[in-house]
Amino acid sequence: MNYFYKTAESYKCDSFTLPQKYYIDSTILKMEIENIFSKSWLYCGRCDDVSEQGEYKIVEIGNESIIILRNIDGMINAFYNVCRHRGTRICTKEFGKFSNTIQCPYHGWTYDLKGNLHRAPNMEAVSDFIKEDYPLHSVNLIEWEGYIFINFSDESADFHLEYAPVIDLFSAWDMKYLKTIDTKYYHANCNWKLIIQNYSECYHCPLIHPSLSNMTPYTGGMNDMISGPFLGGYMEMNVESITKDGKLCGPLLENSSDKNLSRVYYYTLFPNILLSIHPDYVMIHTVWPEGPETCSINCRWLFSKKVEGSTNYNPRNAINFWDKTNLEDWDIC
Repeated sequence: MNYFYKTAESYKCDSFTLPQKYYIDSTILKMEIENIFSKSWLYCGRCDDVSEQGEYKIVEIGNESIIILRNIDGMINAFYNVCRHRGTRICTKEFGKFSNTIQCPYHGWTYDLKGNLHRAPNMEAVSDFIKEDYPLHSVNLIEWEGYIFINFSDESADFHLEYAPVIDLFSAWDMKYLKTIDTKYYHANCNWKLIIQNYSECYHCPLIHPSLSNMTPYTGGMNDMISGPFLGGYMEMNVESITKDGKLCGPLLENSSDKNLSRVYYYTLFPNILLSIHPDYVMIHTVWPEGPETCSINCRWLFSKKVEGSTNYNPRNAINFWDKTNLEDWDIC
């Protein structure tokens, strides 16, 4: 059983804010890309983003473009979005669906849905050319709780070891069965780490988010993860859910215990996941650095599939509330 600390108890007197250069220096950002984002497991979407065979999405991370697709066996794969022939970008649309093959638009090299080279026009005339030697370059991919993670490193850490502190923490909510109801995309004029730090505390909430603070006082925060790459805990609510009117806006998540009906859980999963679990929905922010003083954030809301077609619930009550709250955060950061 996890031990929860009061927020004040989790503070350390020797903690300090990073020097200014860590928020404005392009050289430091380059080091972060090389040593953090290029070597960590990165959340890049939900499994239901590519629910059908051949369905794909493109993920842009730094200078890399990645194809994430569901293959003929129903498995999800990730490949660099470049042809093995001349490095041409294969897909230009963010979402789409292949039939049974993937074709480069330049010289027509064609791959199957598992990334194997299927056809290379006239290359049989080239001495010692072997198709099997030219599959699309793959990227490490793993599925967890319905989320897709990728890792660029050839020596990537074992996901289950790296995520061991949280690997079973959220299993009771059965998040893999939730459905995406909406996603919003934002741009913020600040360093990506400021978004992470802002999310990890609610000390600012009374002044920046008075409506939120009225529903979940920041002094009621409790933390079970206070160091390392995973931070978070819960805050007590005095309403049914964090929405515009404080009422539930969706069916309760599966296996919600009585104690969880009055709590909202907030967890930071380094480097770029902000996971919020409410009694009736899950909200997940993903933060991507764009420059030393700019970043992009996408925010996704997940609900029980039972919400579809129901006239008893209105997910917009949560989505609109958090859209306003998000903008308040981006403005102050």
